[in-house]
Amino acid sequence: MLRYQLLARSPALLRSFTGLDKTEFDSLYSNVESRHSKFERERLSRDDRERAIGAGRPFTLSLRDRLLMLLVYYRLYVSTTLVEFLFEIDQTNVCRNIRILEPLVRQCIPLPEKVYERAKRASTPEEVEEYFPGFKAFIDATEQEIPRPKRKAKRVSHYSGKKKRHTVKTQLTVNSKGAIVHKAKHARGRRNDYAIFKRNHPELPEGVRPGVDLGYNGIQNDFPEMKPMVPFKKKSPGRGHRGMKAKPLTPYQKRFNRDLSKARVVVEHTISRMKKFRIMGEEFRNRLKHYDLMTDIISGLVNLRIMGTRASGL
Repeated sequence: MLRYQLLARSPALLRSFTGLDKTEFDSLYSNVESRHSKFERERLSRDDRERAIGAGRPFTLSLRDRLLMLLVYYRLYVSTTLVEFLFEIDQTNVCRNIRILEPLVRQCIPLPEKVYERAKRASTPEEVEEYFPGFKAFIDATEQEIPRPKRKAKRVSHYSGKKKRHTVKTQLTVNSKGAIVHKAKHARGRRNDYAIFKRNHPELPEGVRPGVDLGYNGIQNDFPEMKPMVPFKKKSPGRGHRGMKAKPLTPYQKRFNRDLSKARVVVEHTISRMKKFRIMGEEFRNRLKHYDLMTDIISGLVNLRIMGTRASGL
């Protein structure tokens, strides 16, 4: 039987099973516990509920162990059958516990949308520096495989030519410390990174420059006010000049590309942190209507680790 008291004896094991160390888990649980009573009152008194408050099945697990179960599921992404075996509750209750607890956990972590709302209100250089150290932001998109859709139209719209799989994409904006400041809703795998950016791009404070890769080529012309940092690309000779080599980059351009690449690696590290939660690193087996909620929670958990437990109240 898997319980918090058992895992807490081994901090390394707790972190391996949940993605959080003991201090982070305890801080998150404290926040969840403080909001739980109000959350339950609102959930049980909703208009579409037919039963009276107090009626219905009681929870088998304690709140702490229910939180543990949710994090174990996100971190390891094992089948609900195995979760049923680990926590000794039936499979229906596994799904019920996770679905009920997800909105509450979402309230208790520093979600990108919460950080973004505060960052947009930053008016002084000191406030901007708090959210965008060095006045820099880095934008990139990550893909996740989904099962082959049954409908032909969806198979076409979600097929990624890059991954040769059916995927969904999520665009992230992170600061130089790796904290996720903005997260767009998921998009179809066929759509390229720059098309996603044009549909849903962050409004950065004045003076903050976004760093992107060549997948965002065109941003310089469409959004000159953002003063984006884009790698230089060798210019091809064009038509009528077959056999001629592309014009090489200047030493300055090579140095700029190298420095930008070193700075941009922070967004790759953040994506790697997110994919350590295997619910985002493997084929997504749940329904896509839950995808944005799941990525919200994972982004908030990553921010909790990067920004510290003080940010959990955001």
